[in-house]
Amino acid sequence: MAKFSYTATDAQNTVIKGKTDLPDRQAVIAALTKQNLRPISIKQLKETKSSFDFNNLFASTKVKQDHLVAFTRQLSAMVSAGVPLLRSLTSIQKHAEDKALQKILGDVVKDVEGGMPLGDALAKHPDTFNDIYVNMVRAGEAAGILDEILKRLAGQLEKASAMRKKIKSAMTYPMVLLGITILAFFGLMLFVVPQIGKILQDLGGPDAELPMITKIMLGVSGFIVGYWYIVFPVLIGIIVGITFYVKKSPKGRRMFDTLALKVPAVNGIVRKVCVARFSRTFSALMGAGVAVLEALDVTSRAVGNVLYEETLQQAAIEVKNGKSLSSVIETSDLFPSIVSQMLAVGEETGQTDTVLIKVADFYEEEVDLSIDGISSIIEPVMIVVMGGMVGLIAASVMMPIAGLSQNIK
Repeated sequence: MAKFSYTATDAQNTVIKGKTDLPDRQAVIAALTKQNLRPISIKQLKETKSSFDFNNLFASTKVKQDHLVAFTRQLSAMVSAGVPLLRSLTSIQKHAEDKALQKILGDVVKDVEGGMPLGDALAKHPDTFNDIYVNMVRAGEAAGILDEILKRLAGQLEKASAMRKKIKSAMTYPMVLLGITILAFFGLMLFVVPQIGKILQDLGGPDAELPMITKIMLGVSGFIVGYWYIVFPVLIGIIVGITFYVKKSPKGRRMFDTLALKVPAVNGIVRKVCVARFSRTFSALMGAGVAVLEALDVTSRAVGNVLYEETLQQAAIEVKNGKSLSSVIETSDLFPSIVSQMLAVGEETGQTDTVLIKVADFYEEEVDLSIDGISSIIEPVMIVVMGGMVGLIAASVMMPIAGLSQNIK
């Protein structure tokens, strides 16, 4: 919401009025002066409580990745064609399909109109424009190659989105199977096994000797039926608690990331994803002209794993002390030797960004192959688990029935 309204005149003494949400009067005056406007009056606006809008209740505040890529492509094309930045932003904002993006661009247009650099205006919306995006835009503005940087950014976003979709798609099927397995287990325990217990008791009487597996199954079923109002809240609480601990607690996140790098079959994919993210992000920032130390700091937070983040932050300290990045990376167990070798080549030739793009492409292909491989393994494993659960219940039913039939003979 705008904090100040202003009235100013230009060189032709034309009166111009507008609003801005710059933090103080001095910032407004500086912005107007930068635009060759002479301020006449600047008034601070009172904050008013916005009325409740039922439509906003269900409106999404998250900008979809596809819409962000489209915005970046459009802005790059318009700036490259010589359209002024403010006019480009205004045009894209008016025709944006995503309501959340349209609202954010409205704020960005006001900031840029007030004299704020585009990078600083985007930085005010970190949920949509992350550190990588903002730093690359700032570097593009400083070097006068904003259109080229935006084009590079769009490619970076598309690659990241494609990898995210691939991983999500691979995880969907096993998660659905796991959910069906859990529902089937509780469904059998709540509704099927108690009926089977009654049938066995009717056939063999209260003193009938049942196999151990049947006793265990009936005991588990009886506990769930008798205490379902405790069992389900406790299970939900445990799941929510673990999720919250992993996402919000630094210690929990570190434990999860450490475990992800040690679990067989999963650790290989996690390492390849982290290396691919590092290579592509660091390459994009270096290609945009961002300083090495700043690029390492931003990249460390974009990799998505605490252990890699700490390694890259430590690497930044050693690079600051005079070491080459390739020699620092070479000593880490988290990065394969090809990364340090390619970095060394890039440092010698001055083409670090070009070399790392090839590394990123290679590891992204490796991730695709690994995900396809593990997906083909997960399906039969989950089917075996479901079949084993049903078979266990069937065995707990058939064994006592067979025993009772022998007693009848």
